[in-house]
Amino acid sequence: MRTRILVVIVAIVAVVALAGGAGYVYYFSGLRSAPAQLGLSATPIAATSPTVTPAATTSLTGSWTVTTGSLAGYRINELFVGQSSKHQAVARTSTVSGGLTVSGDSTGYQVSSLTFTADLTSLHSVDTVAGRDVTQRDGVVNRQLDVQQFPTATFAATSESVPGGITNQAVDVSVTGKLTIHGVTKDVTIKAKAQLVGGKAEIAGSTSISMTDYGVSPPQMPFVTVDSTLLLEFDIFLVRSA
Repeated sequence: MRTRILVVIVAIVAVVALAGGAGYVYYFSGLRSAPAQLGLSATPIAATSPTVTPAATTSLTGSWTVTTGSLAGYRINELFVGQSSKHQAVARTSTVSGGLTVSGDSTGYQVSSLTFTADLTSLHSVDTVAGRDVTQRDGVVNRQLDVQQFPTATFAATSESVPGGITNQAVDVSVTGKLTIHGVTKDVTIKAKAQLVGGKAEIAGSTSISMTDYGVSPPQMPFVTVDSTLLLEFDIFLVRSA
């Protein structure tokens, strides 16, 4: 009987040790990484093929619609218990819709009716942590965002100026509009870069927000503290629709 009890105790200790080892790999190993922040990804035609007529002669006026290749998401810092450096959790979705209208000419353009919408139900983690399936985090995030009731995040701006030079080079733009998340709408300013490449417009940028401003509490997970401030980022492609 004593031998049997000892065997059971040893087995329990072994299981606990294995579980603890797996937890150590996730929370304390430091074997983790995150993709770079989203930015302009397309290569201007003029830079790769000098025989192609530069896009400078192309007018941007008309309606533009979000197309394939677009990404939107967030990055936020997590601090694991016992660690001094934070890990950057990153999640993205390719389900992005919307569009905008452009008027003006090569001396300067005016953008109106700009609306971008990201599907929060398809957000998925793209960072890595050794020994752990980080997609388990996504379920926690979905619950905090209450995606069943608030499945999308939307940014809308009524009017903004864009330099005419966008037709032959990347330009800096600053867009002020309204961001709606979790049923709450706040004024935000987004810093971005824009360019025209191969008949497509590309806009990439980011803005920092506090999730508590939108009625969302930082996710609660064992052994992890999550910041309340996060960076929203996007790389959006548009094609002319009219």
